[in-house]
Amino acid sequence: MSPQLYEFHLPLSPEELLKSGGVNQYVVQEVLSIRHLPSHLKAFQAAFRSQGPLAMLEHFDTIYSILHHFRSIDPGLKEDTLEFLIKVVSRHTQELPAILDDATLSGSDRSAHLNALKMNCYALICLLESFETMASQKSLMDLALGGKGRKARAKATHGFDWEEERQPILQLLTQLLQLDIRHLWSHSVIEEEFVSLVTGCCYRLLENPTISHQKNRSTREAITHLLGVALTRYNHMLSATVKIIQMLQHFEHLASVLVAAVSLWATDYGMKSIVGEIVREIGQKCPQELSRDPSGAKGFAAFLTELAERVPATLMSSVCILLDHLDGENYMMRNAVLAAMAEMVLQVLNGDQLEAAARDTRDQFLDTLQAHGHDVSSFVRSRVLQLFTRIVQQKALPLTRFQAVVALAVGRLADKSVLVCKNAIQLLASFLANNPFSCKLSDTDLAGPLQKETQKLQEMRAQRRAAAASAALDPGEEWEAMLPELKATLQQLLKLPQEGEGMPEEVAETETAEEVEGRIRRLLAKASYKQAIILTQEAIGHFQESEPFCHMDPEESEKTAFLNLLGTIFKGPAAPTQEKNPQGAAGNLGPGETGCKDKPSVSEPEKCRENDELVKQEMLVQYLQDAYSFSLKITEAIGIISKMMYEHTTTVVQEVIEFFVMVFQFGVPQALFGVRRMLPLIWSKEPGVREAVLNAYRQLYLKPKGDSARAKAQTLIHNLSLLLVDASVGTIQCLEEILCEFVQKDELKPAVTQVLWERATKKVPCSALERCSSVMLLGMMARGKPEIVGSNLDTLVSIGLDEKLPQDYRLAQQVCRAIANISDRRKPSLGKRHPPFRLPQEHCLFERLQETVTKGVVCPDPLWIPFKEAAVTLIYQLAEGPEVICARMLQGCAKQALEKLGEKSIPQEATKDTPVLPTFLLMNLLSLAGDVALQQLVHLEQAVSGELCRRRVLREEQEHKTKEPKEKNPSSEATMEEEMGLVGATADDTEAELIRGICELELLDEKSSLPIVRSNLMIATGDLAIRFPNLVDPWTPHLYARLRDPAQQVRKTAGLVMTHLILKDMVKVKGQVSEMAVLLIDPAPQIAALAKNFFNELSHKGNAIYNLLPDIISRLSAPEGGVEEEPFHTIMKQLLCYITKDKQTESLVEKLCQRFRTAQTERQYRDLAYCVSQLPLTERGLRKMLENFDCFGDKLSDESIFSAFLSAVGKLRRGAKPEGKAVIDEFEQKLRACHTRGLDAIEELEIGQAGSQRAPSARKQPAVSRHRRLASAASHSDFVTPEPRRTTRWHPDTQRQVSRKKLRIVFSSDESSEEEPLAEMTEDETPKKTTPIRRRASAHRHRS
Repeated sequence: MSPQLYEFHLPLSPEELLKSGGVNQYVVQEVLSIRHLPSHLKAFQAAFRSQGPLAMLEHFDTIYSILHHFRSIDPGLKEDTLEFLIKVVSRHTQELPAILDDATLSGSDRSAHLNALKMNCYALICLLESFETMASQKSLMDLALGGKGRKARAKATHGFDWEEERQPILQLLTQLLQLDIRHLWSHSVIEEEFVSLVTGCCYRLLENPTISHQKNRSTREAITHLLGVALTRYNHMLSATVKIIQMLQHFEHLASVLVAAVSLWATDYGMKSIVGEIVREIGQKCPQELSRDPSGAKGFAAFLTELAERVPATLMSSVCILLDHLDGENYMMRNAVLAAMAEMVLQVLNGDQLEAAARDTRDQFLDTLQAHGHDVSSFVRSRVLQLFTRIVQQKALPLTRFQAVVALAVGRLADKSVLVCKNAIQLLASFLANNPFSCKLSDTDLAGPLQKETQKLQEMRAQRRAAAASAALDPGEEWEAMLPELKATLQQLLKLPQEGEGMPEEVAETETAEEVEGRIRRLLAKASYKQAIILTQEAIGHFQESEPFCHMDPEESEKTAFLNLLGTIFKGPAAPTQEKNPQGAAGNLGPGETGCKDKPSVSEPEKCRENDELVKQEMLVQYLQDAYSFSLKITEAIGIISKMMYEHTTTVVQEVIEFFVMVFQFGVPQALFGVRRMLPLIWSKEPGVREAVLNAYRQLYLKPKGDSARAKAQTLIHNLSLLLVDASVGTIQCLEEILCEFVQKDELKPAVTQVLWERATKKVPCSALERCSSVMLLGMMARGKPEIVGSNLDTLVSIGLDEKLPQDYRLAQQVCRAIANISDRRKPSLGKRHPPFRLPQEHCLFERLQETVTKGVVCPDPLWIPFKEAAVTLIYQLAEGPEVICARMLQGCAKQALEKLGEKSIPQEATKDTPVLPTFLLMNLLSLAGDVALQQLVHLEQAVSGELCRRRVLREEQEHKTKEPKEKNPSSEATMEEEMGLVGATADDTEAELIRGICELELLDEKSSLPIVRSNLMIATGDLAIRFPNLVDPWTPHLYARLRDPAQQVRKTAGLVMTHLILKDMVKVKGQVSEMAVLLIDPAPQIAALAKNFFNELSHKGNAIYNLLPDIISRLSAPEGGVEEEPFHTIMKQLLCYITKDKQTESLVEKLCQRFRTAQTERQYRDLAYCVSQLPLTERGLRKMLENFDCFGDKLSDESIFSAFLSAVGKLRRGAKPEGKAVIDEFEQKLRACHTRGLDAIEELEIGQAGSQRAPSARKQPAVSRHRRLASAASHSDFVTPEPRRTTRWHPDTQRQVSRKKLRIVFSSDESSEEEPLAEMTEDETPKKTTPIRRRASAHRHRS
């Protein structure tokens, strides 16, 4: 067929070109074989050199054949074909402008070029798609085979990289579309198929998951520009909109790619309308459909979010279309719309110069954001807080909304979601960092200025109102109003003349009558009547010849004349007088004053100035009020956030720590509490938490302000010393660990050590407490670098153990502790080859310690006892032969006691009384003996035994090196082992008897009324439990009993001891652990925090809490010995949050449901229902509840029990899948029916559902489940379900059960679950009635 006689139609599929579809339609004549393809391609290339792009009209079959055999032909032929077709299309693109401008172009030539254009583009695009398909398949194979195969295949491609070849092809097509090629078509209307051909390849390229990678950026840009040309020149908007919506639904990786493209089209190509079209399509999507299509919703949400970041102004006009999605079920769409609003507030609606309409829009957006801060989805609440954080950080939040958003953040601190709490803390931290009020936010510091400025504002407003009132009232009316009070004041002054007043009104020598008259008028206007009367009296005597003071009628009474004069002054002269002598009336007024009607008026500039001052004062008061309210909210947040410091979520703890660092830097007084409270977290097992604490103290204390290194060191020492004020032993240990870390990493400057030594040696003036804190800090630093103290040991001894009297025992105690840090206090290991560090007995340290202790034993100083304890510990830690030194010390103290006894006995001989020692002296002596005995025990068990082991190891090694081991006598060795065994057994019996005697007679039966004694006994018993756990085990209930001691000190000690014993597995955890749970509601915050920390640590020990929950629930809900209902809820809410595994939840649901049968009181029913409602229920857990419905069904008439189960179902419904909602609906229907009409309603409900898939026998499934699970439930004594009443028959003679043929029952739930075996029951075992509870309930109804 001649090229001029046919027309090439773009096919929908390549196969269409093989069929004849119409008159003059081009059809491929022959599909060439593979072996003929190279020669035909060369012929095509030769024809191209002579004919140009029109050569395609005769050789299209060759290219079609190559495409047909693309998978089978040689890679070189593929690459040659691609390179050649690029040349053909490029040549055609260059020639087309001249052809299109040729007015003499004939119809046949136009048709030939049109066919060639379509053929060339079709061939090139099909080849492009073939290469892309092949590359995608290879990339999938590379992922499966790994890097080695990928490198081998890359090497085999001979340098051909398809990813680099795509961009030039796309750019070539873009150049072609930029030509005015529509003139090649009749009527200059380009056919839609051609545009779809070019744009379709772009969309197919975008479907490649690797298109979003950075290496394909040039390809993405080329695709974007090609589609942009199609949009602007070829009316491609509708098709592009539909295609983008489809791709967003099916390809998650395309959201960011399409956002970049659409934003480029809207800005560079001027196609802003496409944004509206796409948003309209998304807005018209049904929210219910999106809830069933999470992948599509995710794509739309990501697209809207990123699009709002790029072109918020363009998107703002279409945002109203998306508002329906704020009420939809899909939280991702709600997040996307809210994020778009936030971006518009940040980028478009930001600033103080907004128009009224823009301000209204901004306020509506912010209102919507605030409303969704209470969204049902925690992801939405969290996202809202994140958006507000950005808005605050960029200072785009209006001041009028500060209080509302801060209140929202503080309220979200109590959110159940950890993610929401974390973002709430971040938002509050952003508020602090970007607050417009002050760098110091102390509510106590702000209260004073606020009160002062508020009072000033009230005075200004009062003056303003007085001025306005005086201007509005007629002088005569105002005079009548003040006349009664003025008369009373005048009468009082006339009866009792005022003498000796502080500041009486006087007339100055230089003052004129007019000026005094003006002063009197102003005093009357301000209601200062007493001063006005006194000044008038002075003026009458001073201006006897001047108006108006000279007109006192002698015939009138003094009171009447005085009032008339005051009235004349205030109202001005009478009207007739003014008419006769208006100039004289005007002359009587003072400077700057007017007549009677114009008297109160003020000049316009003065009015403006007063208005400005009032406005400024109002703004100042409002600023102070906002700052004060903000400070109060931050203070409120501190109290809530501090309780979150020991959460088991690492990220939340890190956010809490960072928050307190920021709050402390802003000078909030309560922040120091949080800074101290974070100290124990230095012992956290989570590296992230420990590092967060270290970073916090780095920021707070290692970066002080100062002009020099010495000034910075002084500031650092001062701040650390504040932490030591009233610090507990635990706080000091935590701070010591932090400083040790800093010293080991050389983060403390040498100037710090130098200033500390100067303060300790009094080279710089400092108080006794500052000196003591310096020694403490030196001792803490010695933990990291012992040479800090070791190289100045003599100096430290002279500081704290000098011979002066009276002795500073607090300083001496800290010196002992500091010196103790120069040695390793850990128990020596067997592998340690070097002897421990010890000082000789003759060292001056021990001489001074012995002397100081001996001299101080007779002093009634309460600080001597802690010093003595530190001194004895130091002697046993550092001295060679410490028992010798302590023996001499005890002898010296006993000798002093005997001397005191002798001094007292001389006068007592006459009266023959028994010699008496002072109480403090006897206490000191016994305390010293006890400390020495305890340290001697520790010394023998640790130091001596460790040293003996070390020496034995060394000796054995030496013997092994020097000589061969001798042969041992087997008989003698066996005899020795027997003797050692007998001796060991005897020793064990003696030890056990001793410990039993101590526990029974000395510790646990002690009924002391003193809390301190009970507390010390608890510590002693805990030490025994660690040393002899098996022997103390029978008395464990006595230890748990102290957790309910009435004394707070004893409860705290008992909590600490039991925490250590349980976590170290020294005590068997039994049901009494419920006593630890009771401490969660202890009125003392420290004890409650201790209990919470205990359960946090216990939750990391496998399934410990899960295993203990049955016992805890039973004991706490028991009628005797339990707790009240509200405290029970608080305790269980905390404990049940540790149940996070689905299997644990399912098992607990089943056990709790079965427990309803053994519960005895209504209160226990309610407690069990509450526990069920607090569990993180799953669909499988709900099925467990359905199986065991008969266990609790008859209890649902109670409103609180019904509400608890309903809330559990409500929480499960929010995150349920569509297929799971049927089970939820069924369960809720049963709940409501049983709540309103009782268990009989369930029978009616099941009968009504008989026609559905559920068989009537499915009701019996709970009984089967209970029967099959009795064995597993028996392991938990408190959750054992009573044996169901058996209906099986037993033979009376043989006592053998008569078994019948088994009846196999298949349940609907078993069909959908492959994990659970099919239930099998004998016919006799099948219950004839539903459950025993139903029978009892029915019987009860019949009786009633």
